[in-house]
Amino acid sequence: MTNPFENRTSSLTGPATDILPVTPDDVTDLSQVAIALYVETGGQVSFVTAANGVRSIAVADNSILPVGTRRVNATGTTASGIHAMVIG
Repeated sequence: MTNPFENRTSSLTGPATDILPVTPDDVTDLSQVAIALYVETGGQVSFVTAANGVRSIAVADNSILPVGTRRVNATGTTASGIHAMVIG
């Protein structure tokens, strides 16, 4: 199988090279800073941005939140099925 990403330089504009499930946690950062979050079931998402800002935003089902994210907080997060879009 050919891999179209093999000789391509990763870019913050995408596409993501992997998507990782997120378990919201008030202390532990994600294993990689995400370039975006994908949310399956809408609600409130409380998160820490790549610039260390603490934000909370309401999202709908099947939303993509295109913001660099280092942590998704458990406190204040009601959305579920959250995934981190990352680049290699």
